[in-house]
Amino acid sequence: MDNNDNSSSISNSKVFEKKIVINPVTRIEGHAQIDILLNEDNSVKEALFKVTDFRGFEKFTEGRPYYEMPAITSRSCGICPVSHILASAKACDAIVGVTPPKTAVMLRRLMHMGQLIQSHALNFFHLSSPDLLFGFDSDPAKRNVFGLIEKHPDFAVQGVKLRRFGQEIIEKVAGKRVHSSEWVQPGGVKWPLTRERVEYLQGELPKASEITKNTLTMFKQIVNNFEDEVENFGNFPSYYMGLVNSDGGLEHYDGKLRIMDKDGNAVAECTDALKYQEYIGEAVEPYTFMKFPYFKKAGYTDGAYRVGPLARLNVASHCGTPLADEEIKEFKKLGKNGIVHSTFHYHYARLIETLFCIENAKKLLEDPEILSENVTSRAMVNNYEGVGIAEAPRGTLIHHYKVDTEGMITWNNMIIATEHNNIAYNKAITQVAKKYVKTQQLQEGMLNRVEAVIRAFDPCLSCATHAVGQMTLDIKLFDTKGTLLDRQSR
Repeated sequence: MDNNDNSSSISNSKVFEKKIVINPVTRIEGHAQIDILLNEDNSVKEALFKVTDFRGFEKFTEGRPYYEMPAITSRSCGICPVSHILASAKACDAIVGVTPPKTAVMLRRLMHMGQLIQSHALNFFHLSSPDLLFGFDSDPAKRNVFGLIEKHPDFAVQGVKLRRFGQEIIEKVAGKRVHSSEWVQPGGVKWPLTRERVEYLQGELPKASEITKNTLTMFKQIVNNFEDEVENFGNFPSYYMGLVNSDGGLEHYDGKLRIMDKDGNAVAECTDALKYQEYIGEAVEPYTFMKFPYFKKAGYTDGAYRVGPLARLNVASHCGTPLADEEIKEFKKLGKNGIVHSTFHYHYARLIETLFCIENAKKLLEDPEILSENVTSRAMVNNYEGVGIAEAPRGTLIHHYKVDTEGMITWNNMIIATEHNNIAYNKAITQVAKKYVKTQQLQEGMLNRVEAVIRAFDPCLSCATHAVGQMTLDIKLFDTKGTLLDRQSR
């Protein structure tokens, strides 16, 4: 993780002729830079979000047996491996043509709740809260996790405890906190959950719930201090996409893929995972290794959509658990027709989802069938193609595999949650830069706000850089003043 706690936006940036470069973007997972392009009068023209590392999982999985895919693809990320495991396992379920037993699905869902809790806690408490508690213009030497520990030690500890609870769910269910892929297999899981572990997790639930409720209260008290940021942090209409269940409620593991427009109208619903390409297109640009998915019907780039906590609450009519249902009602009041456009409110949505996951975990643990030993359905290759869709902490995750008669991967396409937001990242940082960056009196807090809107999305870049078609090579030659002397692309 590229945390860079002691770095400031000013020290991370370089001012070239007609361009400001922030490199690296701090307190996010992975590596990226932001180029702020300037007009002749030095006002902001546009900002570009550039992902500077590349990992080509689609290509090097070719020739591997399908049943290895959950283990291989989950290694693309140490923050959200469970999401990759589950999307991959669902694609493999489709290839073998079986439905896992009910208890296996319950256990997969429970592990997924742990994944969402631990990831949301990491982002809110340790990556984003320094901006919220110290202010965007505060001293960057203090505006980090170490300053948080010094000035707000109880709050920092609560974040550690909540994240640990999420990790413990994963460990108790699947055997390991990170990369627990050997437990999940096509057709189900390898071993059941014990009563002892159920009782342990039930004992930890009240503490996790209390932390989350207190944090929600705190956030709603301080959000009024950031009215300007709420108004200008990626606050624009777009499409939204996420899974919903059969009655339109919040869903993370299964269900139909819903795309909703800026006015709250469902403009597409994909009930067959194999048909996702009828709705989602993928484009590439020469300046970044991350591709640009878009809603096909609207075209590129008008088909920009957002995924993740904010989008999921926008496309869902309700959550389906008591406390989270009360919170989502309040959340939807922030927007017209229940659609909240400000990227700043990803923070709010993330906390509501955490509460939902805790309530959902409680419900799963109280179900007697969670202890059933019938946890797998066995079969060999029955289909030569399979798609698995799940909601990662950062949004919709799609794994699409094709295999030969022996079950070896012949083709693989992965659309990572972070990638779906790529058009929105660029629109958001452009909006923030135009609002706050004044080149004649450049200050650290201005550039920190540009970075902070990316933190609100909570991108996970290590697993998001994949190519579709030919990978662009773009070489630029600058002189000492930053003037572009030559450029070669292929």
